[in-house]
Amino acid sequence: MHGIQQSDATRIEHDCIGALPVPAEAYWGIHTARALKNFPASCMPVSHHPELIHSFAIVKRACALANRDLGGISKEQWSAIDAACADVASGDFDDQFPIDVLQGGAGTSTNMNTNEVIANRALELSGRAKGDYTHIHPNDHVNKSQSTNDTYPAAARLAIIEALDTIIDSARRLSRSFRALAQRTMHDVTIGRTQLQDAVPMTFGQEFMAFANILESDITAFTDYRKPLSTMNLGGTAIGTGICSDARFRGYAIDHLAKLTGLPVTAAPEPIAATSDVSDFVMTSSLLKRNATHLGKIANDLRLLCSGPRAGLAEINIPARQAGSSIMPGKVNPVIPECVNQSVFMVMGMDSTVSFAAEAGQLQLNAFEPVILHAILESISILSKAMDTLRENCVEGITVNSKAAKEKAQRCASLATSLIGHIGYERAVEIAKSAMAENITVHEAAEREGSIRPEILEDILNPLELARVQSKA
Repeated sequence: MHGIQQSDATRIEHDCIGALPVPAEAYWGIHTARALKNFPASCMPVSHHPELIHSFAIVKRACALANRDLGGISKEQWSAIDAACADVASGDFDDQFPIDVLQGGAGTSTNMNTNEVIANRALELSGRAKGDYTHIHPNDHVNKSQSTNDTYPAAARLAIIEALDTIIDSARRLSRSFRALAQRTMHDVTIGRTQLQDAVPMTFGQEFMAFANILESDITAFTDYRKPLSTMNLGGTAIGTGICSDARFRGYAIDHLAKLTGLPVTAAPEPIAATSDVSDFVMTSSLLKRNATHLGKIANDLRLLCSGPRAGLAEINIPARQAGSSIMPGKVNPVIPECVNQSVFMVMGMDSTVSFAAEAGQLQLNAFEPVILHAILESISILSKAMDTLRENCVEGITVNSKAAKEKAQRCASLATSLIGHIGYERAVEIAKSAMAENITVHEAAEREGSIRPEILEDILNPLELARVQSKA
């Protein structure tokens, strides 16, 4: 990393507003300096999302290659800019991106921060002083043929695609953990429940396998959405018309970006529409909300199933992670599922932020992409970590109280459901009512009713058979 040395030395830089002193050793310049004063909202710097910085450097590198091909910059300038982009993309200059994530200007400050860091690193590699912009200029050379309005969304898309790999990995590990738990408990009978009331028999394995399958559907959705996110409006510049760029630049830049990333990067078919359209970000946020909904449901179920230990369902045991009360001795709470629930609440709120920000776009641009991107990347980070802690600190240590659960299942009056095909609905209802009223099992009530031979009844009311799980050999 290249932190700024503690020194009073400065250099003077100029923009359209005037001049400002900039720390002499800083790789950023006057536009970043102004942004530091203008945007103190979250106290969270852009470097909080390193994926964005690294992706921006890759976008700038693709654009430098396109400008080289078209003769827009000299070979010397291209060589230095290309090397600087590689350095920034590697993470070596993350600490040179101090601007707040919540910034006005549709990401202009982040784009200029990137241009300045790349320009000054390129100057340094060329043996020149930082701020010597007559040789390599942040706007004229690093940002040539570009605008914030096409480079920021391109970098945002790449950053999201990179971050999605993280959440996919976390979801896959959690799904595998539930699948392993399901395989260990596939023959442990319990009772299913609907509306929190007794339903029909199933096994713990079936219940846990459902969690695994739901997570795998999220993995598929995330994986499939990387292709739409790879559609870029790079080369559209200010509003999609491509002003200030060679007409060939767009194709060159897109081709180079595809080669640099290995992604199926394509040009947006309608550049003007694409410049103001943030619907792909809305869809990404919706997929994150879907995953959050699934995680919340799983956490809720785990909390219910482990409730007790004496006065609740107490059908599963989850690892004890901390003392649960400052006043009740020995109490242990389901703190890991509770943490997951709170993570879900945060993501739900950030999805609303994305929706509001997307709707607030006006005319040819949406100025609120910075908060949209922050919300999406933060949601991905929160959900990934929530799934990791759920797996490591809860799921991998779950055990089931199979004996007690089987006894509950055998006593549930809802087992009478399996009798309908043999004696009809009305008579099955009477057997169920008798079992409930006399606190006996359905098996006992059906034997007394006498319509079904005992040896047949044994098979009909076998919980594993009713769960459609083959008995162990």
